[in-house]
Amino acid sequence: MEMTKGLIAILLTAILTNNYILAKFLGICPFLGVSKKLSTATGMSAAVIFVMALATAVTYPINKFLLVKNDLEYLQTIVFILVIAALVQLVEIILKKYIPALYNALGIYLPLITTNCAVLGVVILNIDSGYNFAESMFNSIGAGLGFMLAMVMFSGIRERMEGNDIPKFLQGLPITLIAASLVAVSFLGFTGIVENIFG
Repeated sequence: MEMTKGLIAILLTAILTNNYILAKFLGICPFLGVSKKLSTATGMSAAVIFVMALATAVTYPINKFLLVKNDLEYLQTIVFILVIAALVQLVEIILKKYIPALYNALGIYLPLITTNCAVLGVVILNIDSGYNFAESMFNSIGAGLGFMLAMVMFSGIRERMEGNDIPKFLQGLPITLIAASLVAVSFLGFTGIVENIFG
């Protein structure tokens, strides 16, 4: 029971209070670039969740049984980037074959998952936090769901902003950054809730 509660706490914390986009500011490039439409935001988020979960499942044993045992921890970043790059290629092949419309809509942002610091950040922070395999998987899935939550919320906001009369000096990136900061501030309210439930 205690272990289950701990795993749920890790999951909810990764989604809400330690949101990788809105609290840790990782993965800002796709957050700003792909969030103009709900369909592309959802597709990108699903791909990121898949890559995060699979990257954790692959990198955790590589780190524990290969790098740590042979005192090669200094190679973590390079090895993890290579694993993530291979997984992104797999996602790209699957989308191109089975969902070409989403593949074309994501465009350049799909290969950019390879360099998405949120994906690399989650596998490194799992190790830095001392998580076991189950905790790492829950944290990765939570981080991916948090990524999706932020993307979907922000794409809805951006779609609604398109019909508004925004002053010329705020149009484009300035109003997008202001809206993003307001969404990030709104997530601060979850901190107390999660701490009260699991603290």
